Parts: sequence; C-alpha cells; structure tokens
Amino acid sequence: MTNAQWFLLVGGLLLARGLTAPLLQRLPVTPAIVYLAVGLLVGPTVLGLFHFNPLQQSALLEVLTEVVVLISLFSAGVKMPVPFSFARWRTPILLASVSMAVSVGLVAAFAYYLLGLPLGAGILLGAILAPTDPVLATDVQTRHPGDRDRLRFTLTCEAGMNDGSAFPFVMLGMGLLGLHELGEFGLRWALVDVLWATVAGVAIGVASGAALAHLGRKLRGHPPRHKLMDDFLGLGLIGVVYGLSVWVDAWGFLAVFFAAVALRQTELKLASNDMNSAAQDNPDRLQTDPNEAHAANASPDNEIAPTVSGGSLVFKEHLERLSELMLVLLIGGTLFLDSWSWRAVGFALFLFVVARPLSVIVGLLGTRTLWPTRGMVGWFGVRGIGSLYYLMFAIQHGLPEDLALDLIQLTLIAVTLSILVHGTSVKPLMSRFMRYRRGLPRA
Repeated sequence: MTNAQWFLLVGGLLLARGLTAPLLQRLPVTPAIVYLAVGLLVGPTVLGLFHFNPLQQSALLEVLTEVVVLISLFSAGVKMPVPFSFARWRTPILLASVSMAVSVGLVAAFAYYLLGLPLGAGILLGAILAPTDPVLATDVQTRHPGDRDRLRFTLTCEAGMNDGSAFPFVMLGMGLLGLHELGEFGLRWALVDVLWATVAGVAIGVASGAALAHLGRKLRGHPPRHKLMDDFLGLGLIGVVYGLSVWVDAWGFLAVFFAAVALRQTELKLASNDMNSAAQDNPDRLQTDPNEAHAANASPDNEIAPTVSGGSLVFKEHLERLSELMLVLLIGGTLFLDSWSWRAVGFALFLFVVARPLSVIVGLLGTRTLWPTRGMVGWFGVRGIGSLYYLMFAIQHGLPEDLALDLIQLTLIAVTLSILVHGTSVKPLMSRFMRYRRGLPRA
C-alpha cells in the first residue's frame, strides 16, 4: 500500500470509529473484532493490499507494543479502586503468580510433548501467552476509578501485575535456549531475574508514584491555585519509571503499574486528610466516600480538585484505543490462509479451554472466590498486545529464525482467536453474570 492509501485507510477507520461509537456499544462484539476484520480484508488473507512481516519488522513492532502496554498498564493502575493490601489483592496476586506458573508449565508441556518444541522454547511460548492482556481486555476490566466491581477489579489487577510477572519465565526460556545467562543451578536467574527485578520494580513504582502525588499537590497549592499539565506528568512518570527500571534490571512493566496505583492512592489519601481536616473545622461537611474525598480539596470556584491521575487518564485511554486500532489492524495484515494450521488452532484451543481455566482453579484453591466468578476469570484470559511484545523481545535478543517463525505463527493464531472468541462472548457472558449476581442474597 502507498502512503496515500495508508492515510485513507487509517483515517477512514478513525472517522468510522468516532461516528459509530454508540452503534459499536450496542453490538454484541468488541471493536477489536471490527479492526481485525478490516486487517484480514486488506491483508494477504483476502485482498492482499499489504502484508506486515513481524519477523522483518520485529524491532519496530517491539517498540510499538512496548509503548502500548506501558500506556495501558498506567491506565489500569490509576483505575484501581482500593489501596494495596494483601487481603484485598490476594486473588489477583495468586493469579499473577501461582496461576501464571501453572499456565507456563502446562503450555510448556504441551509444546514439548505434542508440538515437538525444545523445552526452552516451550517455556518461552508459555511465558509469551500466559499473561492476560491489559489492552484488548477493556470490556472485562475496571471502567473508572470508582468502579468497585470485584470481577473487573480482579481481571484488571491481574493484567497489571502479570505483564511483569511473566518476564522471569521469558528469561528462563531464553536461558534454556542459550540466549540469557541463568547462572549455576539457575541461581542468577532466581536472585536477579525473579527476586531483585520484581522487588526493585515494585519499589521504584511505588516510590515514584507517591513522590509525584506529593509534588503535584505541593505545586498546585491548597486549595489548588495553579494548573499543571497532567497529560505530560502522566507520560513523564511512565518514561522515568520505566527507564529507571530498565537501567537497574528491574521489571519496568511491574514498576509502571504500581507507580500508577501509588499515584492514585496517594492522591486519594492526601485528599482524605484534607477532608478530615475540613470536617474538624466544619463537622456538617463530613464526607464518607474515600473515592470522592478529593472534592474536599476543591478550588475556590467549587470545582473538583485536579489530580495527576484523573487529569491524565482520559488522554491515556484515547491513546490506548488508537493503539488498539493500529496494532489489531497489523495483526490482521500478518496472516495468510495457510497460517490457520490445525497445529496452531489446536494449541490455541488448549490454551483457552485447558491451560487458563485449570491454572485459575489451581491458583485460587483455598480462597473464598465463588465458582461462577472463578469460571468467568478462567474464561476471560484475553491474549493480545503484551504477548506480541514478549515475542518481539525474544526475537530481538537472538531467537533463531526457524524457531521464531514457529512461535510467530502459534502466537498470532492464539491472539487472533482470542480476539474472536473472547470478543464475541464478553458482552453476553458479562450480562448474564451481572444478572446472576444481582439475584444473590446480600450479606
């Protein structure tokens, strides 16, 4: 396709998306399916107007997917409705750790025994496809900072954390393939890639997010007298936290997510402190909802007090939707008809109906999570942009070409089928689940 044709295609899609937003909300499918259909139509599957080769363009695709995942993780983090505590976050922590490990193990075993891949490649494939996606799973994730739906919170929080918790398994698979140093008996991998990288990533994120919240409040004054460029502050926080994490060999995805969580929750805590101070001075104005506490820090004209997290969220969500359109379009443009082998389709079905549900069941053993909720969590393990990033990361770090081509086909078919099966089932299943939950007796 020429540059003019690309501009026409993307511009037309953006116009259509903007003009048909109410219609798309009423459709029983997600917008990603529409983007994928256009990509398949103009790509080599049907018209053959363009073909995007992920192997040749792996460096470009790595950067694009990296940026998109970072923006999506930030958006997910600032929408967390409650501060971190093990009691509240126990379920997503188990999903991002225990279920993650079980899923990687199941996929690795399937790839080794049934697909004939080396053990290292099987673990790498499991790590690529184990994490749920924060970009394409927006229909089952937290919609706004005040959304306290337990299922949405669990899926959003899991997606935010497991994009970082998958990295140790990526490095383990690459190490077994001779592409990364594991150390004697895997000691370097355990100490550096697991322990240090995880703890350092969380610490960098929490410290940076909390620091920006305090700095923003101080610069605005109390009550707020000065405006700040919240969009720039949000992007700046992402860049600084991720760059610092990569510099010290910490997991940057984990750091960005927890930076967003710390930013939002610190701002709420500061606003709550202001509310309590105001309540002591004027007891009649006492407020009880912590998610509305920032209203106590309102400006003299009674507008809601600005926050970095709130001011940057809308901009990040728009970037996320634009990125989703572009990358899903490219995914459609990578596939040929012969890409749909029984080998790839069978592997994807195993991932959806065996590996994900079984890993969720094992991870949530001993918890009080209701079985209908476990079933929903087990089904909506959406795979997407994060998986493409890990694959491109491995290719850029020396994955052999024949093995790279095999993993590209398996990953692209899994992601494409995830867009289709999860995109067509999310709205009816979520609607049915909400009706079921409304019928439960209240505790």
